[in-house]
Amino acid sequence: MKKRIVGISGAVSFVVFLMLFWAVRHVAAGIPEQQMAGRWSGEGEAAAQVSCFFSVNSGITSDRIEELEHSVDGALAEASVVQESENPGARLWADAYSASGTITMVSDRASLEADAVGIGGDFFLFHPLKLLSGSYFSGNDVMKDYCIIDEDAAWQLFGSSNVAGMYVYINGIPHMVAGVAERPRGRLEEGAGLDGPLVYVSYESLEQLGQNHGINCFEIVMPNPVTGFAEKFVRDNLGSDERETEVVENTSRYSFLPRLKLVSRFGLRSMNGRAIIYPYWENIARGYEDILALVTLFEMVFLLYAVGTASVLAVIWWRHKGWTVKEKALLLKDKAERFWERAREKRREHRQEKKAGKMLERSENKTGPQEGQGGNLL
Repeated sequence: MKKRIVGISGAVSFVVFLMLFWAVRHVAAGIPEQQMAGRWSGEGEAAAQVSCFFSVNSGITSDRIEELEHSVDGALAEASVVQESENPGARLWADAYSASGTITMVSDRASLEADAVGIGGDFFLFHPLKLLSGSYFSGNDVMKDYCIIDEDAAWQLFGSSNVAGMYVYINGIPHMVAGVAERPRGRLEEGAGLDGPLVYVSYESLEQLGQNHGINCFEIVMPNPVTGFAEKFVRDNLGSDERETEVVENTSRYSFLPRLKLVSRFGLRSMNGRAIIYPYWENIARGYEDILALVTLFEMVFLLYAVGTASVLAVIWWRHKGWTVKEKALLLKDKAERFWERAREKRREHRQEKKAGKMLERSENKTGPQEGQGGNLL
């Protein structure tokens, strides 16, 4: 009875481990800002997503990022990574950068001071916001007079969320509302800074017409021919000063080993000597890291219990098995010998049957023509 209880508890523990394992994978796959590498990778091509976060004193500028962009193709060529697609619009890599700040927007109905994200590059490839109306714009557009506002800002400025195509004024300059984004809601989202209206404008608009706190994030997705290639490239070009920057390899941040490493640093995670103010999406990602690290700890507990009970039952079974290894070895040897002996007998019978068939065929060939000749004489 005790053995049955131990066995059942071990099986239940293993099932719980599998459920937690699946839950971690499900949660990690549901964070779109961390899944750009999967969306970008082609068939048989591995890509990596890397983010670099900067302190207010890092001095990172759009010109510095442009210098890095000019060096990407050369670095890939040195690693023998070339564009093989026949599509003229195909790209090996994409990047984006962003800055935090505030901006004042005015409509015919109201004025609103809101938190702002100034974007450059393909920001919305990395951050596919859920749009209630309208469409995205690109930080690479020649015209910089577009914006995306969240639903809270839309209601305060226009009294509706269906306002794509309408205009707001930023420091007297008209900007067209390209789209209206749904505002993520939840405990992590509010704690990450999404507790008020948020707008997205071009980096140039934020720098020239709003209050710009400086570029604090750079993101890139690119081929990763060997493990760590993309991360090393970003670290060497933008993240060399560890006091002012932090480089994150997004592609593997939620895999088992990084989560286990985070468990080992429990209590130290919140200690940060760098003056880095993370954007809201990184704060959310770090919140999920902490949650999944705790889940990983429970995973290990349930897995170890399941393995432990299985080991105990194996030892009990071994001690009460009523046979020895030598006996089983002799039994297997005897069965093997009998098997091969039967196989040899079947082959001998097959050869004899085949030989008898050939003799019968030769005998029929000899008698057949004589009978035919006799018939002709008659």
